[in-house]
Formats: sequence, structure tokens, C-alpha cells
Amino acid sequence: MRRTTILRTALSSALLLATAALGFTPASAADRPAAPSRADASLSPGLLTAMRRDLGLTEEQAVDRLRAETAARGVEGPARRAAGASYGGSWFEADSGRLTVAVTDRARRAAVEATGADAVLVRHTARQLDAAKARIDRLEAPAGVASWHVDPEANTVAVHVVEGHRDDPGVRAFVARAHRAGPVTVRTTGYAPRTFAAGTVGGDPYYTGNVRCSIGFSVHGGFVTAGHCGSPGAAVHGWDRSYIGTFQGSSFPENDYAWVSVGSGWWTVPVVLGWGTVPDQLVRGSAEAPVGASVCRSGSTTRWHCGAVLAKNETVNYSQGAVRQMTKTSVCAEPGDSGGSFISGDQAQGVTSGGWGNCSGGGQTWHQPVNEILNRYGLRLHTT
Repeated sequence: MRRTTILRTALSSALLLATAALGFTPASAADRPAAPSRADASLSPGLLTAMRRDLGLTEEQAVDRLRAETAARGVEGPARRAAGASYGGSWFEADSGRLTVAVTDRARRAAVEATGADAVLVRHTARQLDAAKARIDRLEAPAGVASWHVDPEANTVAVHVVEGHRDDPGVRAFVARAHRAGPVTVRTTGYAPRTFAAGTVGGDPYYTGNVRCSIGFSVHGGFVTAGHCGSPGAAVHGWDRSYIGTFQGSSFPENDYAWVSVGSGWWTVPVVLGWGTVPDQLVRGSAEAPVGASVCRSGSTTRWHCGAVLAKNETVNYSQGAVRQMTKTSVCAEPGDSGGSFISGDQAQGVTSGGWGNCSGGGQTWHQPVNEILNRYGLRLHTT
């Protein structure tokens, strides 16, 4: 890499190249807070600051919530197995700090509760809801339809229609066909989804052509990011315009993921940037957070912001085409944040795809789950 600021110790050198590999001009080593210990990494001051700002929590509430979410992740697998074929989905209840599991068989309720989760009775199984959504996925959606996903708490497939377009002939035809697919609830949204790539401006993490995007997570041999940011074979340049590598794989629409090889003096580290205002977050794994859990995002335009997981396996209907298996969050984002990191505690969640709104007035953002990207390309997440 072509930086004139050479750090004087092995530790500060590693930190500089960690930020350079992620395309960010770092603060000096003296300005950078010490990395948190392994025991308290998920409770770093920067993470708590972002959660206080974006979720309206006190520091004590943020700490309690992170610990409760960690416990809920551990309960989710055993609770799902206890529910068996009657499993109807699950979500994290922020008010109670517990995982709730839906079941269709009353006889399974006690077994689910024995795992430490709460249980509620519903009419439809997750398998039935997923099948209904899969049938909707085969439909061609008009621009007036924003997205659709399984809502386990409401025990339905929620179809989101852009406000003012519900009576469009194409939308009405789509909704009628969706209703025939299974249990469907139509909801109205004020915004159409869009991707968060941006034109070239100075001081950004990486460029491909005249597009600026954000790096997601380091993998061994490169990093993952959003597919709409570049095509296979496209050259990638860093914040200083030096060559990083090339897009080795990319898919958009249908999916929104990609991975970029890293070389030419750049290398990867398991770090999500705090942008000099919060400590950098270490990445220790990719355990998936449940619906309702808190999640934070790092991007080159708007830096750190936090929110909650709103839905999983949502199909998002961008103007370029539908993208499937997305996770919806209440975290804001803006152009240039595309491809950036979504992280819950110290667990990688996904890369920023698109959404609506901004970080001044608020909005929602979807991310492509990171485990799907790793599995698709046979990649291994770089962790501590």
C-alpha cells in the first residue's frame, strides 16, 4: 500500500493496515482507543454509544440487551428442535429480553419453554409460510410492490406496497395472485427500496469504475461486499486510488453479494471500523441474530448506526429486479454505504444492500446475510 505514514510498532502497523484494507484513512495510533478484551468485545464503548443514540437506550439497558440477545441466540436452536414440525418461527422480544417461538401444536409448548424460550400458539407453520413466500417469489413484481417476507410474529407473509400504488392494475394483479399463494397480509410503505451505491467522491473506502461502495467483512483472501457494486473481473481501488484487487464473484439482482480478492500490498483483518469516533469492532463469528435483536452498521458515508432486525428472508423489489433472502433492519443508510458491514455484538450479520430514507430523517435498510455469501463462494470469514 502507498501510505507515507508508516507506524512505528508492529501493533500500530497492523491497525493501520487493517483500516487501509477496509479503505479508511485511520486516525493516528495515539488517537485510537485500545482494542477491547475478548471478554467484553461485544460491550465496547463505541457499540454502546451507537445503541444509546439509535435505539434510545441507557448504557445499562444496552448492556442488558446485548447479553439477552446472546442468550437468545443460544436458545434458538434447541427451541426450534423442541418445536419440531410445529415450528412457526421465532423472534426476540426486546421488552422481555427473551426469545419467543411460535408453535402450531399445543403439546409442543412445554418442550419449547423448557429450553428457556417463550412459546405462543399460531395457525401456520414456518414451512407453510415459507412455501407461500416461495410461490410469491415466482411472480413478476411491478415497481409499486416494495418487498415481501414471512412475518413470524403475525404468522403471515407480509407484502409491502408503495403508498399511492395499491390501486395500480399491475399491483392489484400481483396482490391477488399473492393471496392465492397462502396466508398473506398487504401493508403499505411510503418508500420504494433503492441500492446505496454512489458516484465518485474523495476520501472513500473503495472504488470500482465511477462507483463508490463500502467494504463488508474480511475473508481469507479478500473481502465480501454488495453485488451491485461491481461485476466479476472489475478492478477495485482503495481510498488512495491504489489497486486492491478484482471482483472474483458477483450476483445482482436475484442476490446482492460479491467478493473481492485482496493483494498488491493490502491484506485483511477481522475488524469493522468505528471511523475514529467509536472503537473498531473485532469480528469473532457469524452467528445469526434473531428477529427483534439489535444490529449495527458501518459504512463509508454515515459511519456507525444501530437499529433492530425487523424481518428475515424478505424479497426486495429494486428497480433493477428482485433480490431474495434479504434481512430487513431499522438501521438507516445513505449512498456510498452499500456493501458495508452489519454486525450484532461481535457476530457478522451481512453486507448492506439498499433501503429507503437517510440518517437525518430515518429509514430502513436491507442486508444480504453473510453466511449465504460465504457458502456460495466457499469463503472463510476472517475472525479473531
